[in-house]
Amino acid sequence: MGYRFDLDDVAFLRSPSGRDAVAELSGRTLTTASRLADVAAARELAGERFAAAALETAVLRRRAQSKLDDCAEWLFTDDALQQATAGVVAAHRARRFAGRDVHDVTCSIGADLRALARVAARCVGSDLDPVRLAMARHNLDESRVPALVARADALRPVTRGTAVVADPARRDDAGRRKWSPADLVPPLDELLDTYSGRDLAVKCAPGLDFDAIPGDAEVEVVSLGGQVREAALWFGELAGSGVRRRATVLAGAGEAWTLTDAEPDECPVGDVRQWIVDPDGAVVRAGLVRHYAARHGLSQLDPRIAYLTGDEPPAGVRAFRVLEQGRYQEKALRALLRGHEVGRLEILVRGLDVDPDALRRRLKPKGGRDGTLVLTRVGDTAMAYLCRAERT
Repeated sequence: MGYRFDLDDVAFLRSPSGRDAVAELSGRTLTTASRLADVAAARELAGERFAAAALETAVLRRRAQSKLDDCAEWLFTDDALQQATAGVVAAHRARRFAGRDVHDVTCSIGADLRALARVAARCVGSDLDPVRLAMARHNLDESRVPALVARADALRPVTRGTAVVADPARRDDAGRRKWSPADLVPPLDELLDTYSGRDLAVKCAPGLDFDAIPGDAEVEVVSLGGQVREAALWFGELAGSGVRRRATVLAGAGEAWTLTDAEPDECPVGDVRQWIVDPDGAVVRAGLVRHYAARHGLSQLDPRIAYLTGDEPPAGVRAFRVLEQGRYQEKALRALLRGHEVGRLEILVRGLDVDPDALRRRLKPKGGRDGTLVLTRVGDTAMAYLCRAERT
């Protein structure tokens, strides 16, 4: 769960001596092997009282570099950093609020609030945790973005006429994820009751039970760099007109595309063709596989499985050129891999109870070539497709 910061820790970390201590510690290796030496250095630099806070801050700042931009002087708690939105994703979501007055009612350490403040007309952030609020004030000052930060309960509105953003806590005290909307803190139904009639966005985990979401919401699933990062629920005028499900794929460097359930979803089911395409996880999680197939002229191998096939894959994706196909039988697969001299084997599985790592050990691939084995169920038959992965 990480170190539990208090307000005295935050005051020290914002002071010149605290800044210097963290800067010195940030230059160390900060590995498990160096832990004892790092602790000793922290005690010498920050004193016994603030050593743990300074060392934890140095560790968290290093972790944050891969998630947030321009955060070299930011303050974090471990939980807050885990739940903070990646900078690219936060900027994407903030665009819907451009030019509006916005209230982030669970602002935590200010990661989303910074993105909102950069595009909003006016921006307010609030939270119940005084330590996170103190960190948010510091972080916003460091980023030089204007936002009012105040202590307030998300379920007791303190603004009027603003669009509202909420990011309920999604882990219990033991750090386990919560998947039911009723288990969020605050619970989703209470947030919806509190802000009924207001334009509202609720950030949530992509594994949330979407069937429990009100039918007037737009559910957006977002991936970044090929990994599903989070989902957002949009209500009121923030929701897309006629849209209930959206997949947004962010590739970095400003590249992005989106797909919604307002698009056609007619696609055939048929035999494998030259290529197999595994849609981005955001498309799969948003339930838009057929819409993706229809957009790109692809077919489904099986109506229950997300693998698609076609003679020409979409541009800019990693697709799999089919070399051989047959029923899934390990003896036949060993011979197939030997025949194609595959030694470095990627195994992808949908619809079958197969452990890729265990199967790879049993197949014992040997050779100098790369290969991808796609395993799936087509009807009642377990099928195997030996492919070569290519970037189209």
